[in-house]
Amino acid sequence: MYAIIESCGRQYKVSEGDVVFFEKLEAEEGKKVTFDNVVLVSDDKKVEVGSPYIKGVKVEGKVVAHGKHKKIIVYKYKAKKNYRKTQGHRQPYTKVEITKIKTANQDKAENVEEKPKAEKKAPAKTTAKKETAVKE
Repeated sequence: MYAIIESCGRQYKVSEGDVVFFEKLEAEEGKKVTFDNVVLVSDDKKVEVGSPYIKGVKVEGKVVAHGKHKKIIVYKYKAKKNYRKTQGHRQPYTKVEITKIKTANQDKAENVEEKPKAEKKAPAKTTAKKETAVKE
């Protein structure tokens, strides 16, 4: 099973267990991240495409680390003008491990399983406290 999600202005093809490098996300290491913008979901049986997104489908992941990519050199040059400018750039990223792809059917099934049957509790006994007035 795989899904194509949209995040940070790009689309990523992910499946369970993948480690994906996203643009920097505002989440702490070890926390869960949920991606709601799912464009396409495919399992062995069928492919579901959204317009633009599929309702009820979520991709969950766990933030592994934050970091910066390898440095790239930006060099500007104009011939015969003695203009040269060098600049470096390191793009920040967030490393995310995809843990689960939840479809709408799976989400409903989990909610049914998680809901325990309502247990009838005996009404709580109330005791009235007697107030005694102290006379002086």
